[in-house]
Amino acid sequence: MLSRPFFLALSVFLPGLLTAAPPNVVLITADDLRPELGCYGSAAITPHLDELAARGTTFTRAYCQQAVCNPSRSSMLTGLRPGTLGLYVNGTHFRELKPDVTTLPLWFKEHGYTTRCSGKLFHNWHTKEHGDPRSWSAPEYLHYANHGDDTARIDGLLPENHATLGKGLRKYGSVGLCESYDVPDEAYYDGRVAAEAVRLIPELKKSGPFFLAVGFWKPHAPFNAPKKYWHLSERDALPPLNPDRPGNAPEIAFHQSTEILGPPDKQTQPTPGQIAEMRHGYFAGVSYMDAQVGKVLAALRENGLEENTIVLFWGDHGYHLGEHGLWAKTSNFELDARVPLIIAPLAPKVPGAKAGALVEMIDLFPTLTALCGLPAAPDLEGVNLAPLLEDPAATVKPAAFTQHPRPAYPDRTKVGVPEVMGYSVRTAEWRYTEWRNWETGAVEASELYDHTDERPELENLVAAPPDPAAFEEARRLLRGQFPVGK
Repeated sequence: MLSRPFFLALSVFLPGLLTAAPPNVVLITADDLRPELGCYGSAAITPHLDELAARGTTFTRAYCQQAVCNPSRSSMLTGLRPGTLGLYVNGTHFRELKPDVTTLPLWFKEHGYTTRCSGKLFHNWHTKEHGDPRSWSAPEYLHYANHGDDTARIDGLLPENHATLGKGLRKYGSVGLCESYDVPDEAYYDGRVAAEAVRLIPELKKSGPFFLAVGFWKPHAPFNAPKKYWHLSERDALPPLNPDRPGNAPEIAFHQSTEILGPPDKQTQPTPGQIAEMRHGYFAGVSYMDAQVGKVLAALRENGLEENTIVLFWGDHGYHLGEHGLWAKTSNFELDARVPLIIAPLAPKVPGAKAGALVEMIDLFPTLTALCGLPAAPDLEGVNLAPLLEDPAATVKPAAFTQHPRPAYPDRTKVGVPEVMGYSVRTAEWRYTEWRNWETGAVEASELYDHTDERPELENLVAAPPDPAAFEEARRLLRGQFPVGK
């Protein structure tokens, strides 16, 4: 492989061989963000990500491999499915299971790039040592923390709090689930993450090609964005909530929403006012995160790096805000599986394009290496999405796959062996899910939802599929990826 010094020497002494500097990469991650962005037709106020979408490609059907932080992030950053890693829980670091696996930033580092990280990229809140030091050229910044510790920190007394959920709902640490303090962006993690990324960019400009990961902690709960972001969205103007469960859906498809509502034996169901406040708080968090993205994009422009930097924005998994009676993540429903994905390449062929092809987060590793002209990493399970940047109407795979265990958080052992695993396939028009006993492989329940014209998942049709041929094809694809039995 080429070291950076050798690569740069070639560019100086053999300019005919290397006609342009290798592109930089800025990888931006949001936590718990479903496709709730203006460029996706959402009511969310997100001008900076909309601007990024206008010069790149927005992927309208992108899917995570498991709807919870650690498995999703580990899968994306290694290009391997959760089953290949053997990782389904938040409490196990991927290197405990695969100590020598290559990560996306490590591959760039080994091929001449300076790699840096500001914020949460790997899921590392459980131990300070469990970032991934070998992936980076210098220590990560604010990668280790707990969402409940993301309290407003300023000099002096905090101003009046204009949002409160009152009693009955879970608190994160000492902070209520919703708060709206009139404080600077830097009072919370994401403002500091953006400030560090902005500080790093001119430094990285001097280092040769760089890979910068910027990991934002929002819009993950608690819903505590600074006050000005609450005022960007009118609560009454947010989309109406349909809390109904899909008809005929098996009980195992659901969970107890403990992340937001607390332990089942202590839960108090939120009032309509509390539901409205939490939904408003989520949208405020989205706008707050978007503003931090804007600072990073502005720093690239101000340092003359925009035209030679690939920017990729993604969300680690989707989220429920009361839909299906669920809060947070850990299901195989569309709202948990579908994520935002925007790629702004160099000199985009079709700026502002929307690609409707089915894509997965395991595709991002091979895509970025291909866009930067690096050798393909071995044994990856995703595909290169670069053809979709050239032709947004193209397709690269027939289906996308998501899985999630039951219990929803099987942390009872080190690796978190589940009792049941739900395997789900998303085709162009259908979502089919099988819930299989982990020990025997027996199918204990199944679901089929019609996504023609993007209809919501309101009725499980598996007992009488309206299109038997399409159902059989979805089942064939699912079982081809996840064979039944052991």
